[in-house]
Amino acid sequence: MIIPSIDLMKGNAVQLVGGREMKLNAGDPRPIAETFKLAGDVAVVDLDAALGQGDNTDTIKDLLKIAPCRVGGGIRSVDKAIEWLDAGATRIVMGTAAKPEILKELPPERVIAALDATHGEVVVEGWRKGTGKTVIERMKELEGLVGGFLVTFVELEGRMQGTNLEMVKKLKDAAGKADLTIAGGVTTAADIAAVDRMGADAQVGMALYTDTLPLADGIVAPLTSDRPDGLWPTVVVDEYGVALGLTWSNLESVREAVKRRRGVYHSRSRGLWVKGETSGATQELLRINLDCDRDALRFTVRQSGEGFCHLNTWSCWGETEGLPGLSRLLAERKQHAPAGSYTARLFNDPELLKAKLLEEAGELAAATDKANVAWEAADVIYFTLVAMAKAGVKLSDVEAELARRALKVTRRKGDAKK
Repeated sequence: MIIPSIDLMKGNAVQLVGGREMKLNAGDPRPIAETFKLAGDVAVVDLDAALGQGDNTDTIKDLLKIAPCRVGGGIRSVDKAIEWLDAGATRIVMGTAAKPEILKELPPERVIAALDATHGEVVVEGWRKGTGKTVIERMKELEGLVGGFLVTFVELEGRMQGTNLEMVKKLKDAAGKADLTIAGGVTTAADIAAVDRMGADAQVGMALYTDTLPLADGIVAPLTSDRPDGLWPTVVVDEYGVALGLTWSNLESVREAVKRRRGVYHSRSRGLWVKGETSGATQELLRINLDCDRDALRFTVRQSGEGFCHLNTWSCWGETEGLPGLSRLLAERKQHAPAGSYTARLFNDPELLKAKLLEEAGELAAATDKANVAWEAADVIYFTLVAMAKAGVKLSDVEAELARRALKVTRRKGDAKK
């Protein structure tokens, strides 16, 4: 898969050639992250911190609110690593500080060791000094201590001349169970597809910024199709992972979807199909995923209007059920609750809602047998969802907050408040 990269200097997204020569300044990285997040993880590199000339901490914290980010650059201690993990980085990338005495204090699955290499030799100090060790030797030294390796081919970095596919295969074998990401020279969709077939990811910067490689092309690069028309089946799901329907995509439709950040597909009868263009039931595109066999897509969208189906239901299998369905219903009831209904009373009487939340929480705390716990939990969840709907908070907002908390390494004691 493709891992889009954002390199930061003085708050701006930049691209350097060979780690030294400024090639371009792309400005504010935030809108860039909004688009790059469609592909999944975004690699964020603090070049100023890496070079010891300041940092981009505030900017990176903004980016972590926008996209899932693996953060690197200037992380040289356990405390700094944990600080970024607690801040919400999906993974942290460590260079020369990736030493056993530091790594053993960190969760290995959240750490990527960055190995910069010139013609196979690991280089340090801004790529200026050789270490006498090969990349593979260094990988063996760190085996079991990290969950992934980022290998940058320095001699190819920023030059868009293609990457070293022969070396990628050797590195993947040496990585063992750890993930492998390749950077340096990845320029075309064919490069990404070849790296993906070897079981590795491709970190891409310059080619994206110069539009030599459109992001959409990079995302779908590993895909294949056994259909005569070359279409890819596309499962459309909402923010909760609930399937809305099955449609089709091709390169043209994915390019348009990424460009607009909307649900755009290929209709076998009409051609390019922008969902909701006539009905108003538009979709905000949140993420594009490839399946394990690389022959199907999943579009995660934020659906608006009546829903996805042409029968005006939320999905092609009917209305949403479970907590997502109840959350959506209460959000609608906030605007259109029948006068005099209990739900309307809860929305209009803050003291009543507060009292019910406290009452039901106490009853849940006192419940002991399975049936009563389920009953009281249902009451607590209902009144909680009402409070959320009243404040304009969606279930997906709560899920996102829980996901952010799960990324923290530092744990609170969890004692009750007095």
